[in-house]
Amino acid sequence: MTTYGPISAGPGRQPAFHHPALFYGTTDEYLDGVGAFVQDALDREHSVLVAVPAQRLSLLRDLVEDQGRVTWVDMRQAGRNPGRILSMLQEFADRADSLTRASIVGEPIWVGRTPAEAAEATRHEALINLAFTGRTASILCPYDTALPEDVLAQAHRTHPVVGEPGAYRASPRYTDPHEVCRDCDTPLPEPSDAVVVPFDEQRLAFVRDEADSWAAAAGLPPARRTDWLLAIGEATGNSVRHGGGRGTLRMWRTDGEIVAEIRDQGLLADPLTGRRRPDPRAASGGRGVWIMHQLCDLVEIRAAAPGLVLRLHMGLG
Repeated sequence: MTTYGPISAGPGRQPAFHHPALFYGTTDEYLDGVGAFVQDALDREHSVLVAVPAQRLSLLRDLVEDQGRVTWVDMRQAGRNPGRILSMLQEFADRADSLTRASIVGEPIWVGRTPAEAAEATRHEALINLAFTGRTASILCPYDTALPEDVLAQAHRTHPVVGEPGAYRASPRYTDPHEVCRDCDTPLPEPSDAVVVPFDEQRLAFVRDEADSWAAAAGLPPARRTDWLLAIGEATGNSVRHGGGRGTLRMWRTDGEIVAEIRDQGLLADPLTGRRRPDPRAASGGRGVWIMHQLCDLVEIRAAAPGLVLRLHMGLG
């Protein structure tokens, strides 16, 4: 098995924050690179989180010694919405900070991710570098070389360190996270048929009733309609409070899911808004966006002028 050693660190030392991308083409390469990272972290008595798709979990469990010291997470479930992942990683690192270094494996993009999911996962990868600046942690992100070329190219931009098992190096294409996030704000495709509901403060109750009846007609199960209405309520309420006092809700159905889009004149100055569990005692914002991420299967955010666009996706299954 390859010995894992971050670049830019002397013998036995690791940089305060280390965020490499591991490119693998075979199962053996995956097990070699990820397994070495995990075992090295255990040998150093780090707190270890492994969040990868379920089919990879079983392979790693068989390989890694002392499995009881590792927190295992199925990323297909926990990270179905890429906007949830950063909060999970930060909370794990918070718990580890008082005891030891956090070493994390996070695989946010896998073969089969939709282009929309992959784009938001790329945004997530860039935001890791902002959220963990100055923190003590290592986050290894495996990338299957069978992924689309544009996804692999973005991995070089979002990771300061890239490579294959035993051959990590500084990425010459690493890009400022704010620039990557701006590049992610590409225009969203227009729906072919959408229900349009303008709203202001006086019409918030009406919007809720319209969203409820429309979702029921579209086939969203009752148990998920509560999540749907809460997410839309948070989004439209934010529009009234922070987005110019009014906005527009559009809703449509695609294969297997329903989508709500909220447009207003708001701004999202901090790209990390909603990416961390909010402190209920704090006066700072982000609570509404965080709730949307927890409730929806995908949240697409476009923060470019002239306003803010949120698309909330929810599966019908």
